[in-house]
Amino acid sequence: MAKQLHTCLWFENQAKEAADFYCGIFPNSKILSVSPMAVHFELNGTPFMALNGKKPEMQFNDSISFVISCENQAEIDHYWEAFTRNGGREKMCGWCSDKFGVSWQVIPSVLGALLNDPVKSKNVMEALLKMKKVRLDELV
Repeated sequence: MAKQLHTCLWFENQAKEAADFYCGIFPNSKILSVSPMAVHFELNGTPFMALNGKKPEMQFNDSISFVISCENQAEIDHYWEAFTRNGGREKMCGWCSDKFGVSWQVIPSVLGALLNDPVKSKNVMEALLKMKKVRLDELV
């Protein structure tokens, strides 16, 4: 049986740069090991591997994304700004991509409950569809 599952992100030659970037954004994160081919690191205790060797034509896209469930607007702002500055891109409904092209969903932890609320869900969805970065005060 598999001991543990973890994510591998494939870069052309920026594995160390990417691992440093992500560890600088998430609390309780660290580089575990570095070799010319791979960097093993943890983000909030979750294991990742960044691998060098991707061909230029192979790009990250929105078919895979990482969801960050935020407790408040300050957390949303922190992650959104970290990912969208210096070459990242804002997308709709709390989605963005970082300077490497990796997709992130920066959303409030209450979003699921709001979307499942029979009274609030329609208004919440209408508001969300007009946003790039989620503004929590406009959803609740």
